[in-house]
Amino acid sequence: MRYKDMSGKEIVDVNEGSRLGVLGQTDLEINEHTGQIESFIIPNYKWFGLKKEGEETKIKWDAIKKIGEDMIIIDTNRLG
Repeated sequence: MRYKDMSGKEIVDVNEGSRLGVLGQTDLEINEHTGQIESFIIPNYKWFGLKKEGEETKIKWDAIKKIGEDMIIIDTNRLG
């Protein structure tokens, strides 16, 4: 699956049923040797202009349970 096919999907926590963000508004951690995505990094925004504040949430690739048509389901018990 290509990144462009996943972009725009909501990231949802299977444990809490909460929305964490939208893929495409995240950073990626990529293994420089293999070129594979290792994790998504979701910034926590506070909207005072475009300033990013707070801690980031890192979602390791193996925390992804299912990539559906509209969303990506993750298991927050496996966050990195």
